[in-house]
Amino acid sequence: MKQILRMIAGLLIGVVIGLVGAAVIVVLFMDVSLEEYLQKLSSIAWGEMMLAMLVGVIGFLVATFLHIIIHEGGHLVCGLLTGYRFVSFRVFNWTFIRESGKLRIKHFSVAGTGGQCLMAPPNKPLDEIPVTWYNLGGVLANLVCVGVAFLFLQLTDNPFVEIFLFIFIIFGVFLILMNGIPMTIGGVSNDANNVILLRKDKESKRALMIQLEGNALAQQGVRPCDMPSEWFLIGDAYADYKNPLLVNIRLMAASRLLDEEKWEEAYVALTEIYEHKADIMGLYVKEVACELLFSAMVTGRTEQASSLYADNELKNYIQQFKGVMSSKQRILCAVALYLENDSAKAQSICETLQQQQHHYLMQGEVKSDLSIMNAILNAPSA
Repeated sequence: MKQILRMIAGLLIGVVIGLVGAAVIVVLFMDVSLEEYLQKLSSIAWGEMMLAMLVGVIGFLVATFLHIIIHEGGHLVCGLLTGYRFVSFRVFNWTFIRESGKLRIKHFSVAGTGGQCLMAPPNKPLDEIPVTWYNLGGVLANLVCVGVAFLFLQLTDNPFVEIFLFIFIIFGVFLILMNGIPMTIGGVSNDANNVILLRKDKESKRALMIQLEGNALAQQGVRPCDMPSEWFLIGDAYADYKNPLLVNIRLMAASRLLDEEKWEEAYVALTEIYEHKADIMGLYVKEVACELLFSAMVTGRTEQASSLYADNELKNYIQQFKGVMSSKQRILCAVALYLENDSAKAQSICETLQQQQHHYLMQGEVKSDLSIMNAILNAPSA
């Protein structure tokens, strides 16, 4: 139902933008007053009105898709120019990766994001790794394309092209402002704010580089337990739970403990993070809750696990991402085993993941999750 409501809202936004865009173009470029435009609009036949709405909707959808590609492409180009290495390029849930020397498409998504360009940092000392161009590349790409679209707007006299270009420009300006003015949105630092944070805070920069390198290794099939142990040394600076870069290292450290089957240590680490959920951005809160649910189950804290799993929002989150994140299949396997007492169902989930493992993006996580699932399925108590 929520997806349907979002689709309807998107269509309505497209219609409104299309009509407003047409009004602005007519008033600015066709020597027609707003009052005259509204009078003409009221006299338009329903067929023509529906066509105008359709153009607005299509223009909005196409402009959104193009600007996401342009934005992430800007990160890619500027990253390559400053020594970063290509890892993956995602638009919505289509992710392009280089695997065995070939470009492949896999499905992956992150809540609240339309696209993402992941790159591995240059092999340089931390102080020498550049951060400005890579982070601001998306904004610069959107800015250039908005400028080109504005030039074309002056040259065309096709009303439908004018409407599309106006929508493209408006959406581009929106992205430029949202990413180019330093701010945090939903606890997530935008591109411009990242530049400021990374330039002044060495621990945040270190955390981001570890995250980028860790993502690259995970896509190549490296498990958390096989990543460098020094990455997960957490100092006093990591007590800042409002900094998502630092919190992510804590999450990576907890994942490593789970991969090493150090269940109790993982439970303690995740509990500590979860106690600060008021300071953590929403996406990380859900991820911590998922892993706390799992660690509670495997350490025999069934009552706490049942309480966590009673949250319908968490259940929906697990179901929503089970097709792109193998960790959600691991959690469902544990739920079947520990909460539902259905070992056959748990075994079936594990076997299904085994069969479909190559469909997932993070191959290192898949290997880890399969190993953990086999461990709990073969444990004496199971």
